[in-house]
Amino acid sequence: MEETARFTDKEILEKARELATMIARTKEVDFYKRAEQQIKHNERVQELISQLKQKQKQIVMFESMNKPELAKKVEEEFNQLQDELDQIPIVAEFKQSQVDVNDLLQMVTHVITNTVTERIILDTGGNPLTGETGGGPQKHGGCCSM
Repeated sequence: MEETARFTDKEILEKARELATMIARTKEVDFYKRAEQQIKHNERVQELISQLKQKQKQIVMFESMNKPELAKKVEEEFNQLQDELDQIPIVAEFKQSQVDVNDLLQMVTHVITNTVTERIILDTGGNPLTGETGGGPQKHGGCCSM
C-alpha cells in the first residue's frame, strides 16, 4: 500500500473553513442574501408572515383543546395566506435561492463523500469499479498469499 500524506483535524477544518468562505461568495449565496433583505423590507410579506405565525399558534391551541373543526378552519385560512405569500415574486425567488444554495451544499458533500470513499478503495488496493476495498481476506494465487 502506497504511503500518502497525513493531515490533522486542524488542517482539515482550516480547509473546510476556506471552502465555506468560497461557497459564501458564490452567486447563489449572494442572490439568497439579496432576496432575504428584500423580504425583510417588504411590508406585505412581513404582514403575511406574522399572520401565518398567528394561525399556526391557533391551530396548535385548537388541537390541544381537542377542537378539530376549529383547527381545520384555521388551517384553511393558513393555507390561503401561504398561497398568497407564495404568489409574491420575491418570495418565490427567495425559495428558489434556498433550493439553489442547498443543491450546491449537497453537491459539495457528495463530492467529498465520493472522493473519500474512492481514496479508501484505492489506498487499500481495492477495485474502484466494483467499490470493493482490498482489506478483505486474501484469495488463492494473489500477490500476497502464502
